[in-house]
Parts: sequence; C-alpha cells; structure tokens
Amino acid sequence: MSAILEVSDLRVLYGKVEALHGATLRIEEGAIVTVIGPNGAGKTTLLGAIMGLLPSAGGLRYAGADLGGKNVETRVASGLSLVPERRELFGELSVHDNLRLGAFARIRRGERGIDADLEAIYARFPRLKDRRENFAETLSGGERQMLALGRALMAKPRVLMLDEPSLGLAPLIVREILNIVAALRKTGVSILMVEQNARAALQVADYGYVLENGEIALEGPSDELVENPRVIESYLGMKKSA
Repeated sequence: MSAILEVSDLRVLYGKVEALHGATLRIEEGAIVTVIGPNGAGKTTLLGAIMGLLPSAGGLRYAGADLGGKNVETRVASGLSLVPERRELFGELSVHDNLRLGAFARIRRGERGIDADLEAIYARFPRLKDRRENFAETLSGGERQMLALGRALMAKPRVLMLDEPSLGLAPLIVREILNIVAALRKTGVSILMVEQNARAALQVADYGYVLENGEIALEGPSDELVENPRVIESYLGMKKSA
C-alpha cells in the first residue's frame, strides 16, 4: 500500500523547549493509525504541526506532495481535516449550520453535492438528524463528538485526524464513537488518531505508535503492540504473565 501521509524527523519548538523531536511515521491509504502515549507526550503537538497550526521543521508529505510552507487553509482544501480535542463547535449555531460550515471551502469553490453529503452525514449519525435544529451547545458529549466528526467529514477529507476522540465520554459512548471511526474506513478515508485510551485505540487501529517525551518510542501493528509487555504494563493497566 502507498502512504497518503508521511512524517519524517518532525520537530516542534515551544520557545527553547523542543516538544517534538525526530518524530517519524506514515499513514497508508485507507488505514487507521493511532498514536498513544501519556498526557504531555506531544500527541496534540504532532497533529498541530501536520495541520500547519504550529511551526515545525522536518519532512511532511501528503499524497506525494511536500506540505512545507502550505498554510492551514491550503492543507484543508487539499484533503486534510482535524477534529480537535475540544471539538470547537459553534455552540450558538444549530447542528445543521455547524455541518454546513464544515463544507465552507467547498461551497466557496462552487462545488455541487453539498446537500447530498449532508443527508449522508445524517444517515451515518441519526441522532444528529433528530437534533438538526438544536443549538450545538445543548448536545451531550457523545453527540458533540458526532457533530465534530460529521463537520470534518463535510470537508471530504482524504486524511482525517482525531485528537482524543474518547475524551470525557462514558465507556459505552467511547465504544460507539470508535465503532463509527472504524466504519469510516469503508468510505476510503485514512485516519490518524491520537489517544490516551490505548486499549480502545489499539482495538480499532491497524498500526500504532507510542509517543513518549516527544519521541516515537515504539511502533508496530496494533495486534503486536497489544501483546508488547512494555505497552501492557504502561498503557493497558496490567502486567503480562510469564
């Protein structure tokens, strides 16, 4: 399989502090890749750098093209989309209006099919359809995450990046959200997901990276990482028996 996104020796500085140093990873087309690690490891920084929200050094290639020097708007237009940790919805706008804002760049370019895509989102997230006229601020945590996902999908991304999609959600809702993420594979979108909930993330991902202190400490197929003694003890809350 070919890589849709390649990150090589990526470095991010906060002042004189290097928060991310030498991070290298790749996302194959149509794959779900997760980056797990403790709070403060640099996971959100990684996504911010890929999206162009943070200045960085190193290599970033998307669909074979160099992303260096491209601004956020250009990266979104090319097919990169980020669902941030805090979802950043427009609370005083309706669910419907939040979704349409996800397609803002497409609408501005005069693309057709926006309404059809809206209906496809409602079919994927029936609860959003039921609440389409409700203000986003009135939604539950799980519904807000669904809305954030739906809004990102309205941009028709080729790579969807998710920052802690399980954050603050009850276990049953986490399972529902991650099942939705897994189902998105059928649409052809590639997914890069950063998570503290290592167990849940590795259950849906094809490949995983462990980020610690700004560096990639481990990587491998998810089913192998789940069996790795270091991952088990540090992130899965149990020790592997001898």
